Amino acid sequence: MNETRSPSSGRKFPLSFLWILSTVVLCVVFTAASVPRAEAQGREQESRQYTSVMQNVFDFIQRHYVEEVDPRVIFEGAMTGMFNALGDPYSNFLPESDMADLNDTTQGNFGGVGLYISKPVGERADGRPAYVEVASPIEDTPGWRAGINPGDLIIEINGESTDVLTMEDVLARLRGPAGDEVKLIIRRGEKLEFPVTLIRAIIEVPTTKYAMIGDTGYLKLLTFTPMTVTRAKEAIAEFKSKNYKSLVLDLRNNYGGLLQSAVGICDIFLDGGLVVSTKSRIPGENAVFNAQKSTLVGADIPIVVLINRGSASASEIVAGALKDRGRAYLVGEKSYGKGSVQQVYPLMDNKTGFKITTARYYTPSDVNIDKIGIPPDREVKFPEFTAEDAEKLNTLITENKIPDFIKDHPQASPLEIEAFGRQLGREYQLDASLLSRLVRNEQNRTTIAPVYDLEYDVQLQEAVNIIRDGGFRTLMQTSKTLKALQEEASQEDFPLAS
Repeated sequence: MNETRSPSSGRKFPLSFLWILSTVVLCVVFTAASVPRAEAQGREQESRQYTSVMQNVFDFIQRHYVEEVDPRVIFEGAMTGMFNALGDPYSNFLPESDMADLNDTTQGNFGGVGLYISKPVGERADGRPAYVEVASPIEDTPGWRAGINPGDLIIEINGESTDVLTMEDVLARLRGPAGDEVKLIIRRGEKLEFPVTLIRAIIEVPTTKYAMIGDTGYLKLLTFTPMTVTRAKEAIAEFKSKNYKSLVLDLRNNYGGLLQSAVGICDIFLDGGLVVSTKSRIPGENAVFNAQKSTLVGADIPIVVLINRGSASASEIVAGALKDRGRAYLVGEKSYGKGSVQQVYPLMDNKTGFKITTARYYTPSDVNIDKIGIPPDREVKFPEFTAEDAEKLNTLITENKIPDFIKDHPQASPLEIEAFGRQLGREYQLDASLLSRLVRNEQNRTTIAPVYDLEYDVQLQEAVNIIRDGGFRTLMQTSKTLKALQEEASQEDFPLAS
């Protein structure tokens, strides 16, 4: 029998034993390598099984349900349930109306009449019909040129009462191909009613508002569309023409939009370097986004960014990049905390589709703020009514005194508003300054609202004060990156033993 010797011990083993041992080792290796493949095949087989069952149930409902059912209804219900099962509020099925709204945002324009509108859900508390109310016309659009005002009621659209229409129905009738007629009946005040015929046009989704506050440029970004960067650059050009010395970038209540638009906004303020990175389950789909090596706003211009609980997604990308790169000081409240990236995939000839989370984004200091948010460098909150005040406030709202005051005094001055706020405060035992702000909000709702309201906006007041006090550079030296803040928070949650 052939033999071989173990070099370490001098022991002899039969050659056949080594063949058996090597075969066992190879089997173990192949088995280990095949486990993921087998698991994948098992999941694939399970997926096919579920798909088959779903098809069978779909067919069974079509044949046996007590009433005939539109297959589209079953399809949309199944799709909605499938995405709901993910437990992700940002991954969902998009029916035709939602897909159309999303396309409006991603394309930056739509066919319509140019009116911001609102509509009560269900019956009004005062028993009046739930007509559509105009919040504001968009400048230089058919609705604006026709003289429709904030506070006007649209009581009919093409002969249909808006009282019985859902908001989705209303939008479907106001929007559509440019060049088509839309006939409205407008009610202004208690008695005045008149017809208006509008010709739909291409409406650009409003994305910026801007003005000067002394020598400070104020730029408010409403959302991130393909036009946001262009409109922001126009604002910067306007500021430069007026020799601005500082900038307030207002991202409050900006729910987000396009990632590329957010990166483009950062290009305006950052001279090269990292803006944001995205990380996916599939490493090959990870991406890094850098600013261009040029900037419209020089490093000598102090920047204060305003954020609040309504600042989400793309607006958090901008705020996070400017904070982590040491370019801006943040004022306001902690942001919403949406640190994920969604892709939209069309279905059924682009009429429906779905939106699904494919990655998470990371700020330049390599943190993800999902469900955490971005804390401001200086927290400033609006005063709020206490729970004890709720019943008194509810009585005030029910009695309709604030809308009645604005109806009688549409051009009320700040002094008149404050005087009325004090009167209400005495009558209802509520904070007069908060009531004055409610009165101003009602005035803004029923007129063309100003670009900013320095009188009652305490967060904007603080931003302007920081710039004017001259301590901006010192404050920036104490500002910390999001990574440093998260590490500090982690140490506070898990203190080290001593």
